[in-house]
Amino acid sequence: MNAYFPPGLLPVLAGNFSVLVIATGIIRGLRNHLSNMGYTELVQRVRSWWIIFGIFTFAIVTDKVLFLLLMTLISYLAFKEFVSMVPVRRADRKLLLLLYLSIPIQYTWIWFQWYGMFLVFIPVVLFLLLQVGMILGRETRGYLRAGATLYWGMMISVFSLSHLGYLMVLPQEQGTHAYGACLVIYIVLLTQINDVAQYLWGKTLGHTKIIPEISPNKTWAGFLGGIFTTSAISMVISPALTPFGTITALIAGLLIGITGFFGDLSISAIKRELCMKNTGDLIPGHGGILDRVDSLTFTAPLFFHCFYLYTFISG
Repeated sequence: MNAYFPPGLLPVLAGNFSVLVIATGIIRGLRNHLSNMGYTELVQRVRSWWIIFGIFTFAIVTDKVLFLLLMTLISYLAFKEFVSMVPVRRADRKLLLLLYLSIPIQYTWIWFQWYGMFLVFIPVVLFLLLQVGMILGRETRGYLRAGATLYWGMMISVFSLSHLGYLMVLPQEQGTHAYGACLVIYIVLLTQINDVAQYLWGKTLGHTKIIPEISPNKTWAGFLGGIFTTSAISMVISPALTPFGTITALIAGLLIGITGFFGDLSISAIKRELCMKNTGDLIPGHGGILDRVDSLTFTAPLFFHCFYLYTFISG
């Protein structure tokens, strides 16, 4: 069990709980004003948010090991979902065992806080092992495309998301805000707020499409409104969760808003190429795992390394 529960974490979690309660009440009030399909979808989305919030909160406040196990499961499901979306050559199917086994290994480096192996295992070691395995498979047709596809899938579903796990195990300094659970809540909360804010700003004021070839619903109003909202909330919650000053919190909010937008578009581009609406159907009302963590595949690694740099410069 964690020996120290950061005081700033409780009000933020309570705020999230309050937002879900309000959203649930609003949706119930709209029951007679929406079509059956629209109402059912909203109910499913909010119900899924309750489940996600409950599981995530329990894991993050209970124990670091539990949180790492949760992230291992999320990475596994995300990669499995990715593999189910893209074509995999028959010659490469045996390689999938190697890739799946690499997921718990990546999180093992995190548990032991072996920073060097955490950074190079998937980008370097697994990259080389993947090529060796494909060579031994003796199939050259589609070699380049298959290797790039599998490698890209491991990078977004495992390497990128595993940065949340390493945030959680960063050295704890009692009496300060430099605490893993606070940092994880900070980046996850702001990333999800950015997604919601972009959607609401886009629906309310959005007319000019920003990249219709990839995502027809993305607008300049949604993009800029999301960045503004995320930056503002970052400055509000940062004193409770991070060691950032006002300017640093503003910069962090700007970076999360911008990169979260492109993380979302990255997965949208895949779905557009494959003619798919969602990456899966595991989460009712939301789609698949990758639909839910798409923005985090960009924001999590960026925030982790920026925070690492920030602590090096300031410490």
